[in-house]
Amino acid sequence: MTLTRFVTKNAFRNKRRSILTVLSIAFSLLLLTFMMTLWHAFALDDGSAESAQRLVVRHRVSLTFSLPGFYREKIRAVPGVVSVVPVSWFGGIYKDQKAENFFAQFGTDPEEFFKTFRDMEMPQEQVTAWQRDRQGVIVDDSLATKYGWKLGDRIVLQGTIYPVNLELNIRGIFHSKPDNKSVYFNAKYVEEAVAFFKGQAGTFSILAASPADVSKIASTVDDMFRNSPQPTKSESEKAFGLEFVAMMGNVKAFILSICSAVVFATLLVSANTIAMTIRERTREVAVLKTLGFTRRGVLGLFVSEAVALALAGGLLGSSLAALMVFGFSHAVQLTFFPLRMTPLIWGMGLLTSGLVGLLSAALPSYHASQINIVDGLRHIG
Repeated sequence: MTLTRFVTKNAFRNKRRSILTVLSIAFSLLLLTFMMTLWHAFALDDGSAESAQRLVVRHRVSLTFSLPGFYREKIRAVPGVVSVVPVSWFGGIYKDQKAENFFAQFGTDPEEFFKTFRDMEMPQEQVTAWQRDRQGVIVDDSLATKYGWKLGDRIVLQGTIYPVNLELNIRGIFHSKPDNKSVYFNAKYVEEAVAFFKGQAGTFSILAASPADVSKIASTVDDMFRNSPQPTKSESEKAFGLEFVAMMGNVKAFILSICSAVVFATLLVSANTIAMTIRERTREVAVLKTLGFTRRGVLGLFVSEAVALALAGGLLGSSLAALMVFGFSHAVQLTFFPLRMTPLIWGMGLLTSGLVGLLSAALPSYHASQINIVDGLRHIG
């Protein structure tokens, strides 16, 4: 029997205990890797290279307040601004109010939209068709696949914020990476139907000439409208997305605290199980030493068994978390924070489980390796 086979056999000698240990570690690692994925989406994912050059201008007080449409031309005159386009949330209902039928809907200017959002890809003939149709709409390709939409189809969005139902013709299907799961229509459609929205915009999206210009443009725009009745707050596209997270409190600290608690709880469960297992095998340690195993060899065997169990749980938990992230990202529309589990996060989950196994077994394995043969053979337990 090889040493690897020996370690594997002993790791699962008590099948019920071993399976329960693997499942407890798997559940903990599932939660840990999912939280790490959220952390990555909220705090670390910088998005595309183009998004680093974009800013969002909104009302300083709240997103619920609109900005005057004439701000657009004033912003366009700021040095470093390549293009500026209004982007206004519509918030209508498609089919019904079920969560699976919710997606982001924005009114904008088709003439300048793709000059600002250059990282979205769509054939030029579809861009032209959208610009020529006041009731035209362009849709994300993932939404088109989900609902079976095709060019020329007609969709209806029932107004909730605005008292108008939009009857829209699909004129284009665009691709973005990551998928933003949104649709964009001509804001003039809403302006003509809703009197109080005429000459207004929810936000303005700006494309800067370079990432270095972003902070300069933000301060210039805010200074320009500081004393106006509708002051602005300009920030990078990433920072604007984080504003939604901030509404829920200090989410990053919350995620970190959960991750720390998960690792600590997993370590306690694993350490208790490993200590119990090693204590029951005291006479076996004496036999192994009688057969010629050194203290280092006994220590290595017990640590290897613990790490093997922990890695099995980590592999199961991380894999289940990857499936959960995939399902969650396709079921929930997260425009600013598209969830995706990277190989690094998956690997960190496995590494964490391995470290948990190592730390859990270190002390009891060391004590077991110090047992002398006579005392071990006399042990009753």
